[in-house]
Amino acid sequence: MAEYKLMKGNEVIAEAAIRCGCDAYFGYPITPQSEILETLTLRQPWLETGMVVLQAESEVAAINMVYGGAACGKKVMTSSSSPGISLKQEGITYLAGAELPCLVVNVVRGGPGLGTIQPAQSDYFQSVKGGGHGDYKLIVLAPASVQEMNDFVDLGFELAFKYRNPALILSDGVIGQMMEKVKLSPVKPRWTNEEVIKLNGSWATTGKTADRPRNVATSLELDSARQEQFNHKLQAKYKEIQEKEVRFEKIACDDAEYLFVAYGSSSRICQKAIDLAREKGIKVGLLRPITLFPYPTKAIQEMAEKVKGILAVEMSAGQMVEDVRLAVNGKVKVEHFGRFGGMIPSPNEVVKALEDLIIKG
Repeated sequence: MAEYKLMKGNEVIAEAAIRCGCDAYFGYPITPQSEILETLTLRQPWLETGMVVLQAESEVAAINMVYGGAACGKKVMTSSSSPGISLKQEGITYLAGAELPCLVVNVVRGGPGLGTIQPAQSDYFQSVKGGGHGDYKLIVLAPASVQEMNDFVDLGFELAFKYRNPALILSDGVIGQMMEKVKLSPVKPRWTNEEVIKLNGSWATTGKTADRPRNVATSLELDSARQEQFNHKLQAKYKEIQEKEVRFEKIACDDAEYLFVAYGSSSRICQKAIDLAREKGIKVGLLRPITLFPYPTKAIQEMAEKVKGILAVEMSAGQMVEDVRLAVNGKVKVEHFGRFGGMIPSPNEVVKALEDLIIKG
């Protein structure tokens, strides 16, 4: 029987990790995501499933512990908030370069620098364009509800192992701290060592035996020609992800003359803004990217053929709007509206921005 509970978004991440058969969590506290580590500690899953939960000495240590666990073919994860994710970037690019699956959760706060502990969406560039060095991509999922915080843990691991690539859940302080009713996922047992060898033994460091060759997990290649070939392989993988894994939601788009494009908590604000705008006779819809990489470029292109203008709504100075403009390619007017530094826009502000920047502008 399905379990329904009233839970905080961060708490749900922890519960979903246990239920999806996660082998280990390595993290470090930072507001507004500390409840993930705190909930795991209170739940004591090591007594229930054998899952390892460890507060590392730093964010850098945590992501390198993830590298070690991922290299063994295990389901491992970490979480942090903006400045902490910045510290993890070297480890994340190593994971991408070694083609190791893992799950990273970022509950975004306002920046730059240490900034504020209030919510923001200003880590879009870092997440989607590659916050570390090299030509690599993360699979990026953007939840807009506590339910999706639950659902995307299992989905994130599924996609990470399918493509042998780190996956990132890009949340924010609104979704992480809010409470909603959630249907918890059914419990999956952790993989046994035999299952790990069967599923991931072709690449994971499961040990050399008479019938099993040695695997080496590394992102280092000193031969430039071989490194170039490896980069071609990565780009082919990212292209496949773009072709097969795009996810988005369209709301009130059938008769829309104008369009909001927003993800995460901003998309929730836009849903109310749609109601307010339509009360004024403004037919506006919403396209919500669920995957930020791969981005729903084609869906936005198709909407650009039908609407008079598009407003990208973000809790940032304007980052995702660049991808909207690339998709639209000048067919219709695209503008950005956002609050930043931890400020959350109201639905009325969004409607006024649509009127001022798109309809009257």
